[in-house]
Amino acid sequence: MCPIMNDEAYMDMAIAKAREGIAAGQMPVGAVLVRDHTIVCAVYNTVWRDRDPTAHGEMNAVRHAATALRTVDLTGSTVYVTLEPCPMCLGAMHWARISRVVYGASIADSVALGFSELAIPAIELARLGKSPLRVDVGPRRRECLALLEEWRTSGDARSY
Repeated sequence: MCPIMNDEAYMDMAIAKAREGIAAGQMPVGAVLVRDHTIVCAVYNTVWRDRDPTAHGEMNAVRHAATALRTVDLTGSTVYVTLEPCPMCLGAMHWARISRVVYGASIADSVALGFSELAIPAIELARLGKSPLRVDVGPRRRECLALLEEWRTSGDARSY
């Protein structure tokens, strides 16, 4: 059995996945989905690889978890992600009944680097939509901001 980890450890895993994504020429977003203290999946953004504008890290995590768990109901799950979820990703997590999302860098941080974001904070969107999804600013913000800079200076930085 895996030892129970904390938010910092799960976010460290998401950061490691984001670095894998940067090395593969992808956007700097890693996500880890945990359910019942078990890591269901750890993935990164694959928009450019898949030629799919919906292949954000969080969307990939929801897709992988639903397949692995053989259900679209991901109640009790937490997603740890290096960048605050956009409205599409937050909507997918809401519909999958994910209980909590924990993020590092904010949408405002990514907008400042030129990402094409709908600049609506996830916590505000969840509140406006009356979603039970809990949105938490998590640990490792500084490290997640550093990922954005690593990506920006990688030579492969392409935004969409």
